[in-house]
Amino acid sequence: MRDAAFHTSTCSMTRTMGVLGSKWKPIIIVMLTQRLRFGQLAQHMPLISRKVLTEQLKELEEDGIVRREAFAELPPRVEYSLTAHGLALLPILDQLCTWHSTPPAAVADSL
Repeated sequence: MRDAAFHTSTCSMTRTMGVLGSKWKPIIIVMLTQRLRFGQLAQHMPLISRKVLTEQLKELEEDGIVRREAFAELPPRVEYSLTAHGLALLPILDQLCTWHSTPPAAVADSL
C-alpha cells in the first residue's frame, strides 16, 4: 500500500523509502538483472504471493524502476526488466549485501 506522504516529502531519504520501502522491492530489483516473465519471477521468489508480486511490480513500474513489456501474441506474454533508473540501484543493493556479509566484529576492528 502506497503512502503519498512519502512520495511528496522534502526529505530525500523519506522519498527513497517510499519507493523501496517494502521487503520485496529490493529483491525484485535484484532478480530483474535479467529480463523475466511474471511466472519466472514468481518461481524465483516462492515466498511472495502472486497478488503481492503483481502489486509490487506495478508500483515499481509507476516509479520508473521497472519496465513492463506486453507482447501482442497468443498466449499473451509480458516481460519485466529494469529501466536505467532501476539499473542504477544495483550497485547500491550490492553494497547492502556486502554490508550484511561483513561480521559486526570486523567492522568494529577496522574503526
